[in-house]
Amino acid sequence: MSVKPSTKPAAKPAAKAGKSKAGKEVNKSEEIRTVAKQMKDKGEKPRPVTIIAALKQQGIEVSSPQVSMVLKRMGFRPRRRRKAAKRGAAAVATTNGSAKAVRGKATKISVEDLVAAKKAVSRLGGLDRALAAIEALRQFDT
Repeated sequence: MSVKPSTKPAAKPAAKAGKSKAGKEVNKSEEIRTVAKQMKDKGEKPRPVTIIAALKQQGIEVSSPQVSMVLKRMGFRPRRRRKAAKRGAAAVATTNGSAKAVRGKATKISVEDLVAAKKAVSRLGGLDRALAAIEALRQFDT
């Protein structure tokens, strides 16, 4: 009778603290926090790339995901990015029953924009009146 090898994965080694040039044990997260606080005090934005470079000069190697997680826990979250459709499309938004023109960089018009324009035209009493209102609005903008 043969003995089967264990199918369990080997236990992972415990996380090690980094060592600086002097050979001392270093708490990497604490070092990331101190560098981020120093950058914040100087008025700079603490970014993983700059923090990694600063710690590398001190002889401490850290990874970008580790720095990002520590910054996230500190409250330094990157700003939310806007979607491209909202940023560039010219849209007609309705607020409290009035039509409002929104200018964007691009002039792409979606199906939702057309539906909103159709509703605005019907509220104004027809296409001719809607175009006259838009022309009057354009004169106020210039």
